[in-house]
Amino acid sequence: MNQSSTGRIVPNALPVEDDSQLAQDAWGFRDTSFSLLENGSVSLTGNRYALSGLELPSLLPWVSDVMSVNFRASAIPRKPFPPAIPASRADNDFVAALSRVVAPSAITQDPLVRLRHGHGHTVEEIYSLRNDGLSRIPDVVVYPETTEEVEQIVAFAAEHNVCLLPYGGGTNVIDALRCPDTETRVILSVDMRRMNRILWIDAENHTACIQAGAVGRHLAEALGKHGFTMGHEPDSYEFSTLGGWIATHASGMKKNRYGNIEELLLDVHVVTASGLVSRTPVVPRDSIGADPRRWIMGSEGRLGIITQAVVKLRRLPEAEQHDAIVFKSFDDGVNFLYDLTRTGKIPASVRLVDNMQFQLSQTLKPGVEGVAAVKRKFEKWFITKAKGFEPFSMVACTLLYEGNRDEVESQQATVKRLASKYGGVHAGAENGAKGYQLTFGIAYIRDFVMGFGVLAESFETTVSWTDVRSLIARVKKRLLDEFAQLGLSSKPFITARVTQLYDSGVCVYFYLGIHHGNAEHPTDVYAILERAARDEILKAGGSLSHHHGIGRLRREFLPRVLSPAALAWSDGIKHAVDPQHLFGVIDS
Repeated sequence: MNQSSTGRIVPNALPVEDDSQLAQDAWGFRDTSFSLLENGSVSLTGNRYALSGLELPSLLPWVSDVMSVNFRASAIPRKPFPPAIPASRADNDFVAALSRVVAPSAITQDPLVRLRHGHGHTVEEIYSLRNDGLSRIPDVVVYPETTEEVEQIVAFAAEHNVCLLPYGGGTNVIDALRCPDTETRVILSVDMRRMNRILWIDAENHTACIQAGAVGRHLAEALGKHGFTMGHEPDSYEFSTLGGWIATHASGMKKNRYGNIEELLLDVHVVTASGLVSRTPVVPRDSIGADPRRWIMGSEGRLGIITQAVVKLRRLPEAEQHDAIVFKSFDDGVNFLYDLTRTGKIPASVRLVDNMQFQLSQTLKPGVEGVAAVKRKFEKWFITKAKGFEPFSMVACTLLYEGNRDEVESQQATVKRLASKYGGVHAGAENGAKGYQLTFGIAYIRDFVMGFGVLAESFETTVSWTDVRSLIARVKKRLLDEFAQLGLSSKPFITARVTQLYDSGVCVYFYLGIHHGNAEHPTDVYAILERAARDEILKAGGSLSHHHGIGRLRREFLPRVLSPAALAWSDGIKHAVDPQHLFGVIDS
């Protein structure tokens, strides 16, 4: 660590993301995955999570029962990785010309590296990686280290008619990185991982300037060493980057305390086709006319390459405490959340899961014996018998308090009062912490059950308080009705949670899983259901997306949420800022 002449802190360099630690055809770390044991239990390998190493005897039997699938008989042998990888379309002359812009060591055409840069983490992309592969991927990957190098790369692309694909953590679930066969230009993936430094921390003004390639888990650790946090923790934060958060207009699970990305962002540097977009000075707020900073949020790499940003910081919280409450019904839980928002004393994170997701969370518990088994039986008896909760209708709310001790105690008192009003029973800090295990475990579960013929994915929306109950009910019914038309012998897995609170509404997160049986094109079957769900969300008053974004996955729905003039305005910005269409592939 250094102290600059301005009194700012200059932290040590962050680790550069290492692909050898990451899974190749699945989510997450390479040393972490669910596996089926000989006794029928499931276990998470590695030692990175609280679940790691535990035997979970109930998970697979429960999923089998819910989906009416014999998983033992449904196991699909894993095909060898990698699948067939298309050859690069960039010739030696192209690479030689690019080497005059950046060092040769910053350029690669390695097939496996190119493959990683040609996909995100939709269920269709992961399924393709495990089966027939991807028909089109980037031709070259380049790793800039400075904003000046990014400017030179963009100028090179303009001169040689190259398609640029900005790459952060590759965690998107909107087909933003999918390369269509119709893109005939050389595709150059611009990987920002080497631009990952915290350039400075201003301890007095609680701000920091951070390069776009900083990965969430490394960033949180580095800021924490100096007593600060951004507080921005999307479910993908272990692998996603600051630049990706800005480009997708992201939201983190602790937004109640720290805000969404738009509330944290003070300035952003973006290299566009016409040069560097930036501003001075960086102040808490200004009024300078139409603000390019706001155009960049949610631009999904289509307007330029984000290189760095100035963000707000907060001191690390003095106190941090998990909590959990169970309610007899989803309605009781929603009423509790609504009243909680009106108090102004909302914990950093509040999530309400429906009964199906509550049941799933209970399967992520190891088998127990002795005193622990007696305790678990007593807890079940107390809730279902003494309190009269029905096992197939009860729901759970998990909470995370952060702040000084007075803030946390005040929030806890408010939560206790309102929970009592709606018949809630506190389940304690330990169960609250375990409830959040699904945050990091669900993607690993998704990729595990894919090996048994199950395709599963999440999708989200924002909806008013008035419509939240009806929207969830309508989407679930629509999916059941659509699934019945497909002729599959299994049952779908459908669940929802309220995951973010606002004064005027909530963010709802859905999970949908299907066993595709002998379907000839399994991902096409899943896409039919996903489109039906999105159609029903819009009909029920929900948004097209809360934080995942649009990409190619939801582009067809844009005319239903934006007027013709709004669409023309958006397209006009693209054409004005990027007249050659350098950024992003061209679909035809």
